[in-house]
This record gives sequence, structure tokens and C-alpha cells, in this order.
Amino acid sequence: MSTKGNVPMNKRSLNRSKVISDWILTSVLLIGSLVMVIPFIWMVFTSFDWAARLKIPFPPRFWPEEFSIRTYQMAFTNIPMLKYMINSLIVSVGVILFSLTSALLSGYAISKLKFKGANIVLLLALSTMMIPFEMTMIPQYLMFAEFKLLDTYWAFFLPALNYAFGTFLAKSFIDQLPGSLREAAIIDGASEFTVFIKIYLPLCIPILATMIILQFLAVWNDLLWPLLALKTPDKYTIQLGLAMFSYNKDLPLPSVIMAATTVSLIPVIVLYLFLQRFIVESIALSGIKQ
Repeated sequence: MSTKGNVPMNKRSLNRSKVISDWILTSVLLIGSLVMVIPFIWMVFTSFDWAARLKIPFPPRFWPEEFSIRTYQMAFTNIPMLKYMINSLIVSVGVILFSLTSALLSGYAISKLKFKGANIVLLLALSTMMIPFEMTMIPQYLMFAEFKLLDTYWAFFLPALNYAFGTFLAKSFIDQLPGSLREAAIIDGASEFTVFIKIYLPLCIPILATMIILQFLAVWNDLLWPLLALKTPDKYTIQLGLAMFSYNKDLPLPSVIMAATTVSLIPVIVLYLFLQRFIVESIALSGIKQ
């Protein structure tokens, strides 16, 4: 077999093929990233464009014709942004606490307690995911109206106890954790709740962070259920407040709406960037603990 520079030809060909495939993959990913980022960049630049306060320019421009922060000033003047964002944070934190507590406890029970009918319980929980929310929102609305819980945040917290997807994620993750940890702790006299809190919960941080991201995005961006459940403007969430402002035909301010939308995305971006790093670190640490 011929060689060049003590490197076999077939090995050089494989290296060249790998470089080409890596370059193609990088190019595809870069193009896909640009396709997803460009609308966000356009929104941010438009939010600073005072000339676009009455009409969105077409074709779109990616630099403000009249750069100004007055759009943000008008956004906070015409919309109680801070109030709506605080309301959304309250709802998001409450839903996350209720849903993650339910999902982790039920996932741990199905995975490690091995009680009779555990698989049936999981199957019934997952079957609820096949029912669209649009089919259950009217019965849910009538139920909360009967219990006098409409226009309260309990209309968000209580449904969060049924987090079937979170139960599935937690169960699948806990299945990978050694059962010998539980057996050793039980032999030492620990209660089941102590085993979960002190042994398994710290190891569940990666899946915990993932569920926090998923739930926060779902609750923060939700519009339909807040539109049905909330009646008092002081309790509106950020998406409901933005929708009410956007549909105000007497005040068409596209760039101001863009400014308000940009501000509303800041908590989502910050949380995602923080937990993205946290997930990687937690996976490494959980592997060391095991």
C-alpha cells in the first residue's frame, strides 16, 4: 500500500472526508441558526426605530432609520410592563413549584417503589397528553368558575399538578440512577421521603433544570388560558397585556409593540442561558456522584 509522509493513503482520505463532512455540517447549522436569529435581530432593531412607530417598513431594514429609545419609553408609558412581568413571574414560579413537585414525586414512586399497577398509572397519565387543551379548557373553566377560583392564580397552580410529561421525564431519568442507593438508605433507617430528598433529588438536578425551562417557556408564553381565567387587568400576565395593547386599533404603534415584546423576552433569554450552562455542569457532577 502506497504511503506519503508515513501516512497511509486510506487514512488521509478518511481525514479529508471527515473535514469535508464537518464543514458541511457546520455550514448547515450556521444557516439554520441565521434563519432563526434573523427575525429576532429584525425585531430588536425595529424596536429602536422611531420612524417605524406608525408602519412597519417593507422590505424590512436591519438598521433603524431614526434610532431612538422613545419607543421603549412609550412602551412603559402605555403598558404597565413591570406589573405584567411581575404577574407572569408569580404565575410561572407557582406553576413550576407545583408541577415539578408533582412530577418528581410521582416519577420517583413509579420508578423505585415498584408498586402494583405502576405502569398502568404511568400509561393513564401519558394518555392525558393526547387530549388537546382546547377540548378540556371549557370543562376546566366551568369547574374553576364553580369553585370561585377564576380571576385568581390558583386557576394556574392547581392544573399544574397534572404534569404528565414531567412525570415521564422524571421516571425515565430516575430509572438510570442506582436502586442500591435507596436500599442502603432504607437499611440505615431512612424514611422514603428522606431517601428522595437527600439522595435522589440532588441527582435529579439536570432533569429538574430541563423541566424548569420547559415549564417557564410554556407559562410565560401562554395566552389562551390567561385570557379565559383572568378578568382583572391588574392580574394580567405579560402576554395578555401585550395582546390587549396590540389589538388596540386606535393606537397602532408597531415599533412600540416590538419594544415591549423585546423587553418581555429578557427573562426567558436570561433563564435559558443560565440553566443551559447549569445543565451541563449538573450532568458532570451527577456522574461523579454516581
